[in-house]
Amino acid sequence: MLDARVCSCHASSRPIPRVRAGAGVGALLAAVLLAGVAVGAVPADGQGRVFPGGAAAEDGPERDTVLVEDFEQSRPGRFPDGWAFVTRGGGSRSYEESRDPGEQVVVRAADGGRFVRLTTRGEVLRYTKRNGDDFKWDIERHPRLAWRWRALALPEGASETGENDTGGAIYVTFGTDWLGRPLSIKYTYSSSLPTGTTVSFGTLQVVVVSSAAEDAPGHWKTVRRNVQADYRRLFGEPPPSHTVAITIWSDSDTTGGRATVDIDDLRLLPPRR
Repeated sequence: MLDARVCSCHASSRPIPRVRAGAGVGALLAAVLLAGVAVGAVPADGQGRVFPGGAAAEDGPERDTVLVEDFEQSRPGRFPDGWAFVTRGGGSRSYEESRDPGEQVVVRAADGGRFVRLTTRGEVLRYTKRNGDDFKWDIERHPRLAWRWRALALPEGASETGENDTGGAIYVTFGTDWLGRPLSIKYTYSSSLPTGTTVSFGTLQVVVVSSAAEDAPGHWKTVRRNVQADYRRLFGEPPPSHTVAITIWSDSDTTGGRATVDIDDLRLLPPRR
């Protein structure tokens, strides 16, 4: 069981030791994502914490963006190109090899555009793009990450602090600390917790950026996060300049429920002027 505890709205005064961004990228990703599956542990005091604005979503036009994925090059009705399932040993497997009967990842077309739909029925799914292989991310030049998503169904009774299912999530994976523990931030679409809640599982930090308790179901929502600022606040030190990967995620295995979440337009953004 992971050592889970509630994260307050300010970074700890005792920073986690500096990361190593180099060795074992595949194994690192596997460790991060397998840890995410295990995050059914309840944080120490059983509650999340809400922090004020700071690194939250921002509005307005953007320039000098880097496209991670808009799914326009993938065929509707098929698994999206360029995404992979990371295995326990750090290798990759195809969608056909990795999928369980209760999960589906498929590109949809509507309103003149394409997006990916994640569906789980009592299962966990995760698919990854790696920095340097599938896209280029220099977090100093592009500290912010943006995407659009909507929740059509989220697992009932789920909470990042208890019945830990997350109908939709975006993982950002960094390097490891000096003990080899992977560091990551998981941005979630929560079934129940308010936007702004953070939950700490040590080297895995969970941030609720959308919530069924606040958003009307079925409507697209744009999220913009200053990942560099989030990392500083959550881990107490600057992030490495080279992030490892971005992962799209959905799970409903703890509650045995169902989740359907659409994701689109993942982009890297420059500093806010």
